Amino acid sequence: MPKQAFSHVSTWVFDLDNTLYPPKCRLFDQIEVRMTDYVMNALGVDQPRADQLRKQYWAQYGTTLAGLMREHDVDPAPYLVDVHDISLDHLETDHALASEIRALPGRRIVYTNGTAPYAERVLEARGLNGLFDAVYGVEHAGFLPKPEKAAFEAVFELDGVTTQTAAMFEDEQRNLMVPHEMGMKTVHVAPDPHEADHIHHHTDDLSAFLRKLS
Repeated sequence: MPKQAFSHVSTWVFDLDNTLYPPKCRLFDQIEVRMTDYVMNALGVDQPRADQLRKQYWAQYGTTLAGLMREHDVDPAPYLVDVHDISLDHLETDHALASEIRALPGRRIVYTNGTAPYAERVLEARGLNGLFDAVYGVEHAGFLPKPEKAAFEAVFELDGVTTQTAAMFEDEQRNLMVPHEMGMKTVHVAPDPHEADHIHHHTDDLSAFLRKLS
């Protein structure tokens, strides 16, 4: 049963996008458009080539930004400000999710491949602000992205996470591989399950899953 499986957990780590809000909100659609535009302007390529590079770098390096930094020496700071300048008007407050997160025993943190300021905006729009002890973005990992092990190590060292007593909630299944290796409980939050040794649990309803742990 989930409750027994998580009885040792004292640190709860949540991804942001498509984890603390449902994929149907489609925020990342807006971000992807801005990413493609940024690649077009930064590299002087047309839209199809920019879209190709965006997808290629995400697959190869973990994020489009990581590829732009490694392949083209792009400055991460203005890129991150630009691509996260999106509308959150259609995000809805989730009182049920807020209640379940508030009930979790121990330390609660957010760790996203986006930026901490963007995460704070999303949390406020979802009514989840004030529930987390810390919010970490890609900037806290020296702009290294999940799924790189060094990124997790940097953030967890900064926060003082003891991975053997921690759980990771994440929509990207590949981003759960390192947490699993580090001894964390892993929960894949996504519409469809992905069978893999590094995934302990799957849910398509985060509030309902957390309710089982109380």
